[in-house]
Amino acid sequence: MILGIETSCDETAAAIVVRDQSGRGTIRSNVVRSQLDEHAAFGGVVPELAARAHVEWLDHIIAQAIQEAGIELCEIDAVAATAGPGLIGGVLVGLTTAKALAASLDKPLIGVNHLEGHALTARLTNGVAFPYLMLLVSGGHSQFVLVRGVGDYERWGGTIDDALGEAFDKVAKLLSLGHPGGPALEHTARLGDPKRFKFPRPLLREDRLDFSFSGLKTAVRLQAEALAPLSDQDVADIAASFQDTVAHIVGYRARQALERFSTLFPTEPIRLVVAGGVAANRRIAETLETPCHEFGAELIVPPIALCTDNGAMIAWAGAERLALGSSDSLAIAARPRWPLQDETMQVKRHGT
Repeated sequence: MILGIETSCDETAAAIVVRDQSGRGTIRSNVVRSQLDEHAAFGGVVPELAARAHVEWLDHIIAQAIQEAGIELCEIDAVAATAGPGLIGGVLVGLTTAKALAASLDKPLIGVNHLEGHALTARLTNGVAFPYLMLLVSGGHSQFVLVRGVGDYERWGGTIDDALGEAFDKVAKLLSLGHPGGPALEHTARLGDPKRFKFPRPLLREDRLDFSFSGLKTAVRLQAEALAPLSDQDVADIAASFQDTVAHIVGYRARQALERFSTLFPTEPIRLVVAGGVAANRRIAETLETPCHEFGAELIVPPIALCTDNGAMIAWAGAERLALGSSDSLAIAARPRWPLQDETMQVKRHGT
């Protein structure tokens, strides 16, 4: 029974998750407090405000998670917390709190790589067996990862500039659609013509699994400036054309990644797990269904509440690692940058 704490960005979250001896997981509680109201006026997350909100709310969120799970704090078997990557102020709040709890309760501490939390969520929700392919698309990360096992990850490609979620937020801000940008842009795109504007599709001529969204974002800005002042229909058409272009790029790269997976693992079932907040975008999800159908692959998208930042994914990653005998000392440091492949090396050094 693991307490998971997540404070890497602008959600203050805590959860209780149980992993049984067969490896199945059960979420006993999952409490998330969003900071949208604190950051709305700024059009994006302000790191200092986020850290202060975590300080103010984290104790209450943990207490609520314990209460909703119907347990006493002393009954947990370990404390897991995001140790990075993320906004360093917020990560420090969660990790320091986890250290204090682990020390006072004399329980193991597990510092979780936030990306590993996303990578393993499908095992909690769908019981997915290794190996599988993950597409992580969030505000800070866009990458294909081969998930071979707990602590065994191989990055196949990623963004060379903006992450996909970041690009959505910036285009939404450019079009004055509000914050958070992703859901607002998707809603507006439903009213637009996705064929009106032909935006560039960077890197698709290159044989690699990387993304680039910076040039696409610039093309959207130039188009908006050329049409200014924008009518409501202009905004909807730009949003729809941008989203359609992104979906095409992601679908094209997914087809390449699935082909690579099928070549490496010809006898294994093919599974594509989509994780991160952008997984909530229906247009992108629908586009991914086509290459999955072509390769006979199963497309797995965990419930949206578990794709965005939450404590349950951190608790589950902690439970998976603890089951392999892996934990951390109180000296573990917060890491604002922590590539997932570095986690592979760390776990292997611990002999797991």
